[in-house]
Amino acid sequence: MSWNEPGGNKKDPWSGRDQQDTPPDLEEVMRGLHEKIGRFFGGGENAPYKTIGFFLVIALVIWGLTGIYLVDEGSRGVVTRFGRYTETTMPGLHWHIPAPIEQVQVVNMEQQRFLEVGYRSGGRQQSLGSVPREALMLTQDENIIDIRLAVQYQIKDAKDYLFNVADPDETLKQVIESAERAVIGKSTMDFVLTEGRGKVADEIKSEIQQTLDQYQTGIRISNVSLVDAQAPEEVQAAFMDAIKAREDEQRLKNEAEAYANEVVPKARGAAARVLEESEAYKQRVIARAEGDASRFKQLLAEYEKAPEVTRKRLYLDAMEDVLARTGTLLIDVKHSNNLLYLPIDKLQKSASPLMPSRDTENTNITTPDISDSGTPRSVRSTTRGREGRGQ
Repeated sequence: MSWNEPGGNKKDPWSGRDQQDTPPDLEEVMRGLHEKIGRFFGGGENAPYKTIGFFLVIALVIWGLTGIYLVDEGSRGVVTRFGRYTETTMPGLHWHIPAPIEQVQVVNMEQQRFLEVGYRSGGRQQSLGSVPREALMLTQDENIIDIRLAVQYQIKDAKDYLFNVADPDETLKQVIESAERAVIGKSTMDFVLTEGRGKVADEIKSEIQQTLDQYQTGIRISNVSLVDAQAPEEVQAAFMDAIKAREDEQRLKNEAEAYANEVVPKARGAAARVLEESEAYKQRVIARAEGDASRFKQLLAEYEKAPEVTRKRLYLDAMEDVLARTGTLLIDVKHSNNLLYLPIDKLQKSASPLMPSRDTENTNITTPDISDSGTPRSVRSTTRGREGRGQ
């Protein structure tokens, strides 16, 4: 039966008083708690000291538990003892002597940090404009150019990053500005604005990394991007005109080169065709000359055998060849001074349509010729349109 149930003895197990309507006295409660703790530690005159030791042990255990820390994947824990570097811990669960003796700084090694030089942006789509003190610089050809640079970097050594320089981020920014001005100062304005953008960014990255390694900052440059490079706003209009003029020049050069690529092969083909035709003409002339020379040699051999007959034959052949090219007919009568002339071409025009046309390949006309005995004989003539020589 419980002490406070009906029928109980109404005895308070803590204070030894009877149950009353008023709340128990705080002093009595504390006294009862003290007695219980004293009985727990054995009581006696050393009980207060044992109580203090108990609380000290509990406090020491709690203080020791505060030294437990967790290092995430991709991070490093840098432990310092009274501000001096002690060790670098890898990812996982670790313990160190709690503060104020030792402290731990967890550094994210995989985080991509971003730094803007020459401009400030409120996001990828919103630009807050140029910072002239950082952006304006002088080129090799004594022109002022506005450069905006974006640098991505990571921490490669947590100890060097925390202890070798007082302010790593500010140091990095100053190194970037110095390297940027050094590289731009060795380049011309046209080179930076046109084909040299990528090369300039690579040179700036190399200069930055070399200086950071000398300072042992523990920073590795991941990427250097030339966000924008342009002339100052005061000369922007004139500069755009110059750019357009260069673009027109390049366009005209490309058009001229395209035209040359189209015309030159045609000209070479035409020249090759002319050369082939001339070579063929050369061979044809040579062959004809050799044939004429061979025929002349054969005629010479026959002429030496029978000069009179050969001479007469040559004369007849020449006359036949000449007369074959005309549209007339001449009739010669031996032992007579009369020469008959017949205009065959005019006679054919006035002739009946049933008669053969003058375009006929060969037209034979028989006319009487008086021989020595007075007997007529036929004479053959060839009208215009015949090619070659009759027999």
